[in-house]
Amino acid sequence: MKIEHVAFQVGDPVALAQWYVTHLGMTIKRAQAVVPFVHFLAADGDAVMLEFYANPKIPVPDYHAVDPLTVHIALLASDVAAERARLIAAGAAAAGDVQTNDAGDTFAMVRDPWGIPLQLMRRRDRMIG
Repeated sequence: MKIEHVAFQVGDPVALAQWYVTHLGMTIKRAQAVVPFVHFLAADGDAVMLEFYANPKIPVPDYHAVDPLTVHIALLASDVAAERARLIAAGAAAAGDVQTNDAGDTFAMVRDPWGIPLQLMRRRDRMIG
């Protein structure tokens, strides 16, 4: 089996989708113009998608209260510090400094404007793709 997508309940999937397209380089594969405003976004190469929607039957999680180590979207970045600064200038919030782990990977956490944690990652040794 292959992972197709991971889904997130959010307050404003339309605005979130546009921010991800503009600042993360994702593409909209499908968008629904009526409730629940489902948006499927594909990452580079269409290998995996993220789904964002606003289902009025369930609450929106408080992503700002979730520790980024609990759940996050990891994005490969060739220059973690530069991408962190660029995303913060675009409305993301810092969620820690640039760090290097014991495996030699460089990473930093930010939160998108809706609070969802994003991990910017530069692997010392490529793991996928």
